[in-house]
Amino acid sequence: MTTRRTRPAPRPPEGTPPRAELARQARQVLADAVRLARWAAVERGAETALRTGAEPAPARERAAAALNLTPGQVRACWDRARLAGLVELHGDAVRPGWRLHAWDRDDSAVLRGWVALFDAWSLVHPAPEGVEPSAVAEVVEAVPQVLSLLQLSQGPVLVPALLDLLGQRVEELREERCEVPAAGPAPETGGAPGTHGLPTLLDWALEGLAAVGALTLDPGTDGRHATLTPLGNWAVWVKLEQICVAAQSPAGNIEQSAEDMLRGCARLTPGPARDEYRAWLAARTLSSAVTELLAVARGEDALLRGLAFEALRVVGAPAEAEVRATVAEPSLRPYALLWLAEYDGADPDDAQEVLTREEATWLWVDTAAAVADHGESALLVRHLDSAVQGTVPALLDEVRAVGHPRTVQVLVALAAAHPDPALAKAVRRAAFQVHTGGS
Repeated sequence: MTTRRTRPAPRPPEGTPPRAELARQARQVLADAVRLARWAAVERGAETALRTGAEPAPARERAAAALNLTPGQVRACWDRARLAGLVELHGDAVRPGWRLHAWDRDDSAVLRGWVALFDAWSLVHPAPEGVEPSAVAEVVEAVPQVLSLLQLSQGPVLVPALLDLLGQRVEELREERCEVPAAGPAPETGGAPGTHGLPTLLDWALEGLAAVGALTLDPGTDGRHATLTPLGNWAVWVKLEQICVAAQSPAGNIEQSAEDMLRGCARLTPGPARDEYRAWLAARTLSSAVTELLAVARGEDALLRGLAFEALRVVGAPAEAEVRATVAEPSLRPYALLWLAEYDGADPDDAQEVLTREEATWLWVDTAAAVADHGESALLVRHLDSAVQGTVPALLDEVRAVGHPRTVQVLVALAAAHPDPALAKAVRRAAFQVHTGGS
């Protein structure tokens, strides 16, 4: 039996300001975005016009005049408002987000909004033109190492030193993927072979992080250097703390694949399961984690499909676009619609209303399949009460028509589990009809 090694959670950086002061700084960074979101909330139609960016853009021009901003600043502030959760997309409409409503009274909401912006720094500041997307992705993945060095240094760090570290980290990532470095000379200013485009990309990353208030860039007498702001210092500590907590996750799922992690969470109650999801997510880039979770959801195990979407609820906003895209996939559509409804603010108990009768029936069968595969007979019998049809005959009629691939197995398992002989007989008859294609 092996003993799992854990590391102590890091302490907050020395001199970290109180939470209220950090929230004040975050409000300052997002002040113009908040002003724009509030202006849009009272301007009829302005949200949609600002979102689409249609030309001509009278809404943008009105916002610029009202808020003393340029049209370009309005566009940038709108992007920040969206990324920080100050506004939310609801189909073709945009509405004020809950963080905007809580902005003046809830420091936690403010800090979560700023962290969402911090996590999206690569979207705030567009990458240089003409650079390969793969190179941009490598730098985004390597930036946490750069931020860690800045925090450990507790002061200014010269850009060439950051470039050396960035080059080393990119090479490590390529070795992990078993990639052969591109041929070519090493850059004149630090970096490893095959990384001669890194100086430009490092500048882009530092400017993007500065744009969200995570660091400052100064010329200096001995060369340009970067320094974490108090907000940036705190954010890096938060990320390190998440990783340390992940390494100590009670169920030990941090190193598992998404499928194995979800299987490990199957017997946990919702609270501990969410802790495991957070731990697993903290050790990965969100984009790769979302992709992996959706790949599991597309598999044959209905239990894992449901758990994958529970984990995606923990991901939140960064998963929205990919979840929305799965609405077109029949096997994922009910789960995606419920996820989106809850993301848009619907109460989980009311979210079922977004499903059509057919979608609700399909989801009932899929959930029953999960129970039949992994649960107890009594739970499968109780699952009857959750059907929207209200009566067993109506349920059986619609289950036969919905076309779920596990319909026969579910009905056979339900017939075997139900204590009422007459009802069990009706369910077995329905299973036989689906199996033979009869009516």
